[in-house]
Amino acid sequence: MIALSLAEIAEVVGGQTHDIPDPSVQVTAPVVRDSREVEPGSLFVAFAGERVDGHDFAEQVVEAGAVAVLASRPVGVPAIVVEDVQTALGALARHVVRRLGATLVALTGSAGKTSTKDLIAQVLQRKAPTVFTPGSLNNEIGLPLTALSATEETKFLVLEMGARGIGHIRYLTDLTPPKIGLVLNVGTAHIGEFGGREQIAQAKGELVESLPEDGAAILNADDPLVRAMASRTKAKVILFGEADEADVRAENVRLTDSGQPSFSLRTPSGASDVTMRLYGEHHVSNALAAAAVAHELGMSAEEIATALSEAGSLSRWRMEVTERPDGVTIVNDAYNANPESMRAALRALAAMGRGRRTWAVLGKMAELGDEALAEHDAVGRLAVRLNVGKLVAVGGREASWLQLGAYNEGSWGEESVHVSDAQAAVDLLRSELRPGDVVLVKASRSVGLESVAQALLATGAEGEVAAR
Repeated sequence: MIALSLAEIAEVVGGQTHDIPDPSVQVTAPVVRDSREVEPGSLFVAFAGERVDGHDFAEQVVEAGAVAVLASRPVGVPAIVVEDVQTALGALARHVVRRLGATLVALTGSAGKTSTKDLIAQVLQRKAPTVFTPGSLNNEIGLPLTALSATEETKFLVLEMGARGIGHIRYLTDLTPPKIGLVLNVGTAHIGEFGGREQIAQAKGELVESLPEDGAAILNADDPLVRAMASRTKAKVILFGEADEADVRAENVRLTDSGQPSFSLRTPSGASDVTMRLYGEHHVSNALAAAAVAHELGMSAEEIATALSEAGSLSRWRMEVTERPDGVTIVNDAYNANPESMRAALRALAAMGRGRRTWAVLGKMAELGDEALAEHDAVGRLAVRLNVGKLVAVGGREASWLQLGAYNEGSWGEESVHVSDAQAAVDLLRSELRPGDVVLVKASRSVGLESVAQALLATGAEGEVAAR
């Protein structure tokens, strides 16, 4: 956070100071909403949630070093009191971003946002100090908190933007106006909330509508709904993808024996070869998107290719590949799931499992609305078509649809099994896994299938350990 006095913050957010003996005291450390993250010089933001009220931690955070609390009521310690904490947090982020002078890069899409954001950050860090969204904190709270973590040294601010409806991204771009806007794809994630892919495209396109004339809209040439967004921006348009007309494209795409993508990166400034540390061909598109951003910011093809080849996964439970001492490989991709990411993960599993027995431990994909039955059925069928050794569908109704799709697609019905919960999946796998097997674990976040991956890894390292 750039240093700001409490008096200045109160003016920016339209708040009243309470119990502050010296308004000239400065906030010099990060703005946080989690009391465990407070550092000396922090500003603590007190949100009143359904289960936890941040105001109850006011005294504790001040004792830990926070200089004040941003609150909706007086709390008996130094505080800036506002009518609405979220609105005030956004106003503070907007003020700080305008003072920074950093180049702001924003990205959105139905799938691959976090992985692409992590790639962009790792590439740009080689050029100048870069701050980026941690994990998937891409909403109206996480985004301003990320922006407020930037300092005077920050040259690039990379922000992931999520949306669950029309107007959400417009709100986020108002808080943190981007110079470069990237749209990855338009899929079916949250389609039950949006009502259709056209509505999703409308929402995602709000990002490019926010760009200034001297900005750049970076669009996926391989996605017709994204490519059509070129007409919605006054900024320069840069296309990425495998299409011939893409400005930044991949040629000679292939997978290594371990399932890692390799390709020739082509940019307007030159070409260079990339072999990624990440797993799955879907990362080629993510890498091209990151390359297009880096090219726009002046990096050479060689610099970009080197950075992409050395980049790793920064966010947990996203294609985390771990080999147990007994030779079983666990792929933990359990952070979230939608039809596009589920298909990509299954194809990655198939590539990684060449000559090995493969398992897909899958749970429901949430927020698909009327498309839920068809999409789960299709994923189950795809697992069989890709010759995945066995599908283990975990959970209730949606999982039964996954299993039924696989059963109907299979030739003798042994390609799939439906189990009630994570513990049942762990019990099954413990009894049947053998050295050399590859296990993919994936579902929507609410299912909590990361416990399966964790239990299997603990089993391999320490013996029989129950799933937690």
